[in-house]
Amino acid sequence: MSCGNPVAGANALMERRKKYDKTKNCVKCKTEPGNLVIRHAVYCKGCFIPLVVHKFRRALEPTVNPKPDGPRRTALKPTGNLLVGFSGGLGSSSLLDLVHRCYVALDQSTMPSDGGRDHPRHERIWQKVSVCYIEVCSAFPGMKERSEEIAQFVKGYDGLEFIPLRIQDAFDRTWWERTGGRPHPLQLGVSLTNEALFLKTLDSSSTTPLESLRAYLSSLPTPTAITTSVQTLIRVLLLHTALQTGSSHLVLGTSLTSLAVSLISGVAQGSGFNIREETQEEWTPEPENDNLEGSQDTKLARKTKRTVRIVRPLRDVGMKECAAFAWWAGVSIVGKEKWGWPGAKPGIGTLTKDFIVGLEKDYPSTVSTIVRTCGKLAPKGEVSGNCILCGRPAQRGVQEWKTRISIRSLPSSPTDTPAPDRMTPPETAPEPSLTPSLCYACHTTLTSRSARPALSPWPSTSTAAVALPTWVEARLSSAGECGGLEGATHACDKILETRRVGQEEMKGIVNEFLLED
Repeated sequence: MSCGNPVAGANALMERRKKYDKTKNCVKCKTEPGNLVIRHAVYCKGCFIPLVVHKFRRALEPTVNPKPDGPRRTALKPTGNLLVGFSGGLGSSSLLDLVHRCYVALDQSTMPSDGGRDHPRHERIWQKVSVCYIEVCSAFPGMKERSEEIAQFVKGYDGLEFIPLRIQDAFDRTWWERTGGRPHPLQLGVSLTNEALFLKTLDSSSTTPLESLRAYLSSLPTPTAITTSVQTLIRVLLLHTALQTGSSHLVLGTSLTSLAVSLISGVAQGSGFNIREETQEEWTPEPENDNLEGSQDTKLARKTKRTVRIVRPLRDVGMKECAAFAWWAGVSIVGKEKWGWPGAKPGIGTLTKDFIVGLEKDYPSTVSTIVRTCGKLAPKGEVSGNCILCGRPAQRGVQEWKTRISIRSLPSSPTDTPAPDRMTPPETAPEPSLTPSLCYACHTTLTSRSARPALSPWPSTSTAAVALPTWVEARLSSAGECGGLEGATHACDKILETRRVGQEEMKGIVNEFLLED
């Protein structure tokens, strides 16, 4: 590669940096020739697999106990079982193999050497390990179903319980009752044609969960909103499944590369306030699920603190390292279908992934730099509660701030008509709305429309009002105790009203600040 100087000689050529720093030998054992280069460091096969196991344990085991141990480790005693979220991809397949080796089969080659063979850490930690797979083929047309392949894959690991779910279970009241939830007596829907997201009452007998799912996705404004909503549904389904199985920990196969992509794409979609939850979070269900129905594991989980800790143990292992581990460890990859439909344009997540993966080829420290930088960020503002849709913390005052910065068209009215007293409450009660119960990211996902109309995956299923996920209905039913359905709109709080103000009223408001002639 030339420096760009036309008169420069051959000595001015800039040599390309080597893929490895100093030597071709492994940086761990110093003797064996290297087989893999990870961020300019060379590793041999014999040292690489223990390195991945060490990174996996280092990320997971400090979170096992209710109170993190820190540098001084004691016996690992979780308060519940373990649930593995499985998708069939590279990261989740590597994660499942590591979980089975370290905590089910108790492979001695994966045990830490310190502490002796009979150390308490070498005993089985979780008495019950479950694997949950959520089939999403119903959300996108033409997608292949892989439930049977996933079931056969998980069957190859002894001591694991397989729990299959479908994405439309998010709208199935039967599934919600099995998890111990109480459904709303009326099926509630929401109108996505207005930013206020007014609530409606639907006919529950006319639609199936599959039809409700497709109508919900078809009403979303952009392809980015569709893929983000599917990810949100999967995440909350896994959380309630963890609660049903009495699991205190939910582990996901998010690699370092996938984590960097989710962090950048999440910030681009307005979820910067929840940037720390992308790495690790603790989820506590709302009180409306506290009816102590369901299995014995569900009852035990509800009688205790009922907190599910979401951990991503592969957050220090990149996509290239996961691929090398799966190849050398003999882990077969079932694979997963790409989310999309004919004519759909790539969303923010897909574009972000293509950019970061392409940049990582020339700059191997890109993803690690992104994750480290995002780990230093501290969101500002107070938490006003959890979002009714995604369950993550919502920032206080977001809707008021969004109202101040938004440009909206108001209905025309004569300027000389005296406006009513601004302290006079409206004659009719405000229409119940879902907006005050949402976080900024979820509200933007449901309402932010593109300048170009988006092609819907199921255009024939689009309706004026779409059904809501079952946990949203349950939260609305619990909030309705403040006074009917309007309680779901935070009726116990102050209701803001936007209206046109006349000249006389505006003059009266600022009259005390005006100077006399």
